[in-house]
Amino acid sequence: MDLNEKQKLWIELKLGVAVKSMRKLYGGASSLIFEVETEKGHVILRQFDNEEWLQEEPDLVSHESASLQISSRSDLPTPLLLAADETGEGSGMPSVLMTKVEGKVVLEPDDFHVWTDGLAKTLSEIHRIGAIGAKDFSWKYAPYMNVENLEIPEWTRKPDVWKSALERLHGAKPKYHETFIHRDFHPANVLWNGEKVSGIVDWPNACLGPAGIDVGHCRVNLALLHGVEIADLFLEAYCRHATEFIYDSYFDIASIFDAIDGPITVYKGWTDLGVVGLTDWMMETRLDDFMESVV
Repeated sequence: MDLNEKQKLWIELKLGVAVKSMRKLYGGASSLIFEVETEKGHVILRQFDNEEWLQEEPDLVSHESASLQISSRSDLPTPLLLAADETGEGSGMPSVLMTKVEGKVVLEPDDFHVWTDGLAKTLSEIHRIGAIGAKDFSWKYAPYMNVENLEIPEWTRKPDVWKSALERLHGAKPKYHETFIHRDFHPANVLWNGEKVSGIVDWPNACLGPAGIDVGHCRVNLALLHGVEIADLFLEAYCRHATEFIYDSYFDIASIFDAIDGPITVYKGWTDLGVVGLTDWMMETRLDDFMESVV
């Protein structure tokens, strides 16, 4: 795919080097991601094209830019911010230009123990940035769903389990220690080189909030991809690496309801990355099983 002239000129202006080509990367569902080849190497361009998301969060570019700056203060293998275009006036649409992190997404590992341990260790290191390391970060955690509007999904074959889950959400909210969280941590946002994590990407949702919501979000993804056993394997590994963490099923339940904004279907990002064999029926069944395991 060729860069359009506006993209090309903006990147060249910001980097001071000539742009040679670009290719679209797959696996994401909420923005356009391109790998751009310049005369001095490869960089990544994210362009926010989701109008509904931009209307809800018009500060997406400044949010991800700030997230990258916070994460880069640690030893985490995250992209470095190169340039940002908040309005899209220079590049054609709201954009973030960043360094390329080497590695590949692994969704079907040979060794689930190594894989879940690597994911868990990485997430614990993100959380160690803490509220102090991100003390000038202005974005704070807020639930994606309004508890008062939640209903038992029509497709479930275990309505009593979901009824109990709703009762838990309507009860007292757990207290938590505020820390720096990724807010969209799951296997498709982690890159690997062999058996080691080489990169963490996709930072426009990072905020200060409960570690448990990051753990829960990843567990939902793992349960849908591979089943409850793998989600539990990840939790066990996270608790080994984050010994101060106190598990509360509230955040798992909240993360499950976050995942059912509409019909349950196979995540397109997984199929784009080569996963086959998943069906919508499997997603419903696995989410039922996971909810039953945490209620």
